[in-house]
Amino acid sequence: MTYLQVFQKYEKQLARPEELRYVFRYKKKLTYTEFILLLNSESSDEDLAFIAAIFERLLVDEPAQYIVGNTEFCGLTLTVDARALIPRPETEELVNLILAENSAEKEIKLLDIGTGTGAIALSIAKANPEWVVTASDISSDALSLARENAELHAISTVSFTQSDVFSNLSGCYDIIVSNPPYIAEFEKAEMADNVLNYEPHLALFAAQDGLAIYAKIAENAKKYLTATGKIYLEIGYLQGQAVSQLFQMQFPDKRIRIIKDLSGKDRMIAID
Repeated sequence: MTYLQVFQKYEKQLARPEELRYVFRYKKKLTYTEFILLLNSESSDEDLAFIAAIFERLLVDEPAQYIVGNTEFCGLTLTVDARALIPRPETEELVNLILAENSAEKEIKLLDIGTGTGAIALSIAKANPEWVVTASDISSDALSLARENAELHAISTVSFTQSDVFSNLSGCYDIIVSNPPYIAEFEKAEMADNVLNYEPHLALFAAQDGLAIYAKIAENAKKYLTATGKIYLEIGYLQGQAVSQLFQMQFPDKRIRIIKDLSGKDRMIAID
C-alpha cells in the first residue's frame, strides 16, 4: 500500500482530514517536496504504525498542534500544550496592528493581560526589543509555558507575573493589550470538540455572556494606563458594540475603534 493510499484510507474517517498529513510531515521533518515524492512509494511497516497512531489521536479530536507540540505565530515557533490556548491567526492581526501603530515609539511599557503561551508579548518583544513588556496570566501553568517559550527564543525583555487582571500589578503602561477569555457558557454547544475537550476552559469562557474580563479591564485600566496610553483588545466577532460601550463609559475622551479581521468580522478594539 502506498503512503497516498494509507492517508486516503484514514482521512475518510476524520473531521479535519488535512491534519493527518500535516502531523505526519511535521513529525517526520519532511519538506513539502519530500512529502509529495513519498506519497506514491510503498509505505514501511514503521510508518504504517506511526500514521495509525496519529490517526487514533486525531479521531478523538486531539488538536493537531498539541500532537505536533508547537505552532507558528508571527514568525515564532511556540511550544503549545494543554496548559494554554493555542494561538490563533486572528491574534496575529492584533499584534500586527499594535506594531503598525506604535513601532516608531522607542520607550514603551506594554502589559499583556492573559498571556497564555506568551504569543502576543513575545512576538512584540521580538519585534521591539527596546520595549519593556510585562506578561500576566491568572494561570501559573500558562505562565510556566510562556516562560519556556521566552527561553526557547532567548527573549529576556519580558517579565512574567501571575495576576487576575490587575490584582498583582503596579505602575502605569503605555499600551495594555489583551486577548482574554470571551466565549459565553451558552456557546459551548456550538464549539468544536477539539477545542472544547482539550483547550483550557479558563482561557476560553467568561461570565456575563463572555464580557466579564473586558468589564474588569475597563473598570480598572485608568489606574494602570498613562495619560496618552492605549488599549488593544481581541474580541468575539459579535461583541464589538458591547465591549466598545464598556470602554466608552470609562474613557469618554478617548477614541474607540472596532476593527475587522481579514475575514471581514469585528475582531479587535482599539482605545486611544
